[in-house]
Amino acid sequence: MPSSPIILWYRNDLRLHDHEPLHRALELSRALKQSGKNGVSSIIPVYCFDPRQFGKTSYGFPKTGAFRTQFLLESLADLRNSLRSIGSDLILRMGTPETVLPEIVQTTGATAIYCSKEVTAEEVAVERAVERAVQPFNVNLQSYWGVSLYHPDDLPFEISRIPELFTNFRKEVEREATVIPPFPKPQSLPPLPAIDPGNLPHLSDLGLEEPIPDDRAVLQFKGGETEALARLHHYFWLNDHLKVYKETRNGMLGADYSTKFSPWLANGCLSPRYVYEQVQNYESQRFKNDSTYWLIFELLWRDYFRFICAKHGNKVFFASGLQGVEIPWKEDWQRFDLWREGMTGYPLVDANMRELAATGFISNRGRQNVASFLTKNLGIHWIMGAEWFESLLLDYDVCSNWGNWNYTAGVGNDARGFRFFNITKQAKDYDPQGEYVKHWLPELADLPTSKVHEPWKLLPVEQQRFNVRLGVDYPNPIVDLFKSAEENERIYNQAMGQPTFDRKSGDRKSDKSSRNSRSTQRPQSARRR
Repeated sequence: MPSSPIILWYRNDLRLHDHEPLHRALELSRALKQSGKNGVSSIIPVYCFDPRQFGKTSYGFPKTGAFRTQFLLESLADLRNSLRSIGSDLILRMGTPETVLPEIVQTTGATAIYCSKEVTAEEVAVERAVERAVQPFNVNLQSYWGVSLYHPDDLPFEISRIPELFTNFRKEVEREATVIPPFPKPQSLPPLPAIDPGNLPHLSDLGLEEPIPDDRAVLQFKGGETEALARLHHYFWLNDHLKVYKETRNGMLGADYSTKFSPWLANGCLSPRYVYEQVQNYESQRFKNDSTYWLIFELLWRDYFRFICAKHGNKVFFASGLQGVEIPWKEDWQRFDLWREGMTGYPLVDANMRELAATGFISNRGRQNVASFLTKNLGIHWIMGAEWFESLLLDYDVCSNWGNWNYTAGVGNDARGFRFFNITKQAKDYDPQGEYVKHWLPELADLPTSKVHEPWKLLPVEQQRFNVRLGVDYPNPIVDLFKSAEENERIYNQAMGQPTFDRKSGDRKSDKSSRNSRSTQRPQSARRR
């Protein structure tokens, strides 16, 4: 019998190491050869530039902005080089997968498509569309779970019974689950059949302009598995930063306050199981302490959001969030633009938003603060923030991004109610010398440490002395930090049917009219497919 090619459909898994679909295709080929039958003649790696991924979000932002796209193109170029080095290639096509893959099936006679499994609406819809499109050709689509540290089969509970709170999830997983070893990186692949490999597009082909590199960036990120492995080697083995990760991870300035693995993890250039294996090696060869544990702890957060999305489906994209609570969010474009341009009058917020706009990256600490300010101080719709992050972030991961925004907006599966960040205190705690703020806000460069996080307190004579005119060189605060939080807490508590605190009388009042605010109907979703 003639042998049959397998299409390896790449999406957010742009690597060779620990790649189960690739491993299974090779495994099948070897098994057939050992049984005396013809093996799989070819494994055909394919990536499709789906035009839907380069359209607009529901609020009109580029769905995949220039930073993300450049990182993607670099990752694909690296993957193609790696595949070529072991005898294969990467087939690149512009078009929807449900159109492109059937065409390749007809051209090559492929009888199966292997891919990594996704869990969220748009991605699942594409998988189903591909299944329908190749069904007339008797082609089977086989997906494998490969994006998380823990495999669903190894969890101590079914997906439908994932604990709603992270702490409960973490404790049970740490106590009862194990991490499977990474799949080996193949040393060779069979050559491709006669097929045009296609060309890697330019940013302009995807309707985007080349981003301008900014030398203030914490790191000049470059996409690809090669860069990912080099970054891990640098952070763990060359510079020994892992041993102090817990102490430095809340930094905001510099290349090595944190691992910076997230862009490569998000694009699948780096496997979380490989990271785990390397942490284990580091612990056995150098140090085992709270810092080595804490890196695995952060990978668990990533798993948690992925499994929560698998459990709850599209609810993570609804305006009412995982809790199903209808909050009357504002869509104040004037203030939203001040937020995303870094012109709110709060230096910590502004520095982070300017860093994001200039580089496509900000620290985890920065993300929490700017998201809290948007939702808890400005009362602006959290989906606007989530989509802005989706557009810009190098390390955009659908589950982590939308899960974190649910959490920050107070509509996620978190039982602690209305929580907001005291921006000024956060600035003094995590940027005590004002170095980060001055790095991104040159108009505040002359301010002393005692003044840099609260420039609105400057007297006219101080403004003259320190070369900054409030309202001219740097804006006055667009809201009062605590009054705005108090007002938005009242709105939030009313929506939740919880008592609100009357600061004038000192009484707690219950707004009974809001108790039915949890909608039983399907709220608007930001992802409509």
